[in-house]
Amino acid sequence: MPHRLSLLLCAAALVLSSPALAQKATPTTCPTTPATERDGQKDFDWEIGSWTTHLKRLKSPLSGSTEWVEYQGTTDVRPVMGGRANLVELKVEGAAGKIEGASLRLYNPQARQWSLHFASASGGVLTPPTIGSFQDGCGEFYAQDSWSGRTILVRFVISDVTPNSARFEQAFSADGGKSWEVNWIATDTRKEP
Repeated sequence: MPHRLSLLLCAAALVLSSPALAQKATPTTCPTTPATERDGQKDFDWEIGSWTTHLKRLKSPLSGSTEWVEYQGTTDVRPVMGGRANLVELKVEGAAGKIEGASLRLYNPQARQWSLHFASASGGVLTPPTIGSFQDGCGEFYAQDSWSGRTILVRFVISDVTPNSARFEQAFSADGGKSWEVNWIATDTRKEP
């Protein structure tokens, strides 16, 4: 009997450590320091410019699948409306095809929150905006949306922000926010001027 238990433990360790098997990304969360009342209108100013983008996307979110596809390309961010908003253009491609999209980010000075509206070139429709703000250099934004006919929550986190790099992560929850499945991870590196 001890031999059988030892074989089972070895098999479990092999399965859990195998890189060929599916990997699940651990969701990023922002620090939970108390929010301060401040004007966040300039929170995205660091991102104005051109970026090289590496994107990983979960092929089939909320299906139990853990197969990721990867893309490379560019992101260009420019201010609009006198800097009170910005427009993001994303163009990436990989073995799974192309993704082209745009995000309009609008700042609401009364609420001191940003709304992030995204549309893909293939869909041509704006998604419900994720709404939130930055705290201690980390941005966290939430929305209610639908996926494959189900109502879901969406969380978008911008973290690891430096003058020359940043990380963008999207996660879905089908259980009211009890658990989150990461399905989009983009890392941007500023292009040389």
